[in-house]
Amino acid sequence: MSRAEAKAGGPAVGEPEPAAVRADGSSGTADAGGPAGAVAVRAPSPLWTLGLFRSELVTVFRRRRTMALCAVLAGVPLLVGIAVRIETRDGGSVGGGRGNGPAFIEQVSNNGLFLTFAGLAATLPFFLPMAVGVVAGDAIAGEASGGTLRYLLVAPAGRTRLLIAKYVSVLVFCLAATLVAAVSALVVGFALFPVGDVTTLSGTTLSLPEGMLRALLIALLVAASLVGIAALGLFVSTLTDSGIGAMATTVGLLITVQIVDSFPQLHAFQPYLFTHYWLSFADLLRDPVTWTGIGKNLGLQALYAAVFGSAAWARFTSRDITA
Repeated sequence: MSRAEAKAGGPAVGEPEPAAVRADGSSGTADAGGPAGAVAVRAPSPLWTLGLFRSELVTVFRRRRTMALCAVLAGVPLLVGIAVRIETRDGGSVGGGRGNGPAFIEQVSNNGLFLTFAGLAATLPFFLPMAVGVVAGDAIAGEASGGTLRYLLVAPAGRTRLLIAKYVSVLVFCLAATLVAAVSALVVGFALFPVGDVTTLSGTTLSLPEGMLRALLIALLVAASLVGIAALGLFVSTLTDSGIGAMATTVGLLITVQIVDSFPQLHAFQPYLFTHYWLSFADLLRDPVTWTGIGKNLGLQALYAAVFGSAAWARFTSRDITA
């Protein structure tokens, strides 16, 4: 159901606005022919539920803000590729051979496929999670600030179903945003640099198709690494009616966690931060693949999703909606 449809289901001109939607799902109004306080409730069909998910996806991806975020994510690998091309045009090495810049950056000039890995390594610490934090933080709070949330709840959506639809739409954005960055890096890498067999971090060689398969797996792993920040942002979004406030808080928490993860003195806490194992995707470029860090990352993301997803559900299903 679109936002316009939700509003179309609201009161006609001259009729009173619906009261706040209570935590039990009632709106505080009575049916015309029923007893006071009675509310007619009809169960939504599975087809209606699929329409709700589709509506949420359309709402997320047709916003100009979302398109701008995707443009930024596509532009980062492009800038990295152009910078490497300019610096190595006379046969020089990136950073003078001192290893400056994102991981894999020194291998880009020898194999354009490495720009995919370097681009994801450059966008993952900030740009990708910031984009996810903006979308997740706006999921509920943006509806409340826009005045459409109570109309969505008056419809037979149900709070749990609506919250799940919101979270799924954010997860789809996680995947889409990661693929935008990866595909942009792949196209730029193939256009500006030679492409061939891939030398792994273990010193073995993979064919180009095998290397591209590893690149796809890395992109999927990077998208899975954003599950935790998505759940955190959704929880923050249920705490306020200000979309801008929820987005700013989520991005602020991301920056704070990144800072804490950078201090060696706080090493005892760092393994529990959702950012700590983000760069473990580099282990997919070993032969054989080292799964320890990858497993810890996926487990930590699942834990954050469970904890903050449950907190978001508890908050959203118990609050009175006034906007």
